[in-house]
Amino acid sequence: MASTGFVYILRSEQSGKHYIGSTDNVAQRLEAHNAGYGGNYTKRYRPWRVLCVREFAEIDQARRVEKQLKSYKGGCAFKKIICGEVAEWPIATAC
Repeated sequence: MASTGFVYILRSEQSGKHYIGSTDNVAQRLEAHNAGYGGNYTKRYRPWRVLCVREFAEIDQARRVEKQLKSYKGGCAFKKIICGEVAEWPIATAC
């Protein structure tokens, strides 16, 4: 049985830049990013906060959506998502 997956968008508190990822545990992944684990991009722009999260029935589906969302980055569709204009991508309540 496949596990539930999440696609998340982070915003750097330092620079305002965004990072898109997928995981089965958003809180744990955010903690890892902020601790400096992972790639140079997330290490360089710490600290991060969760901007948007979307849940999927399976992690494979989340990974496909992550790839699609990354193709939008910088375009109008991505800007609508991070501005809270797309119902399927609600802005996190902690924002």
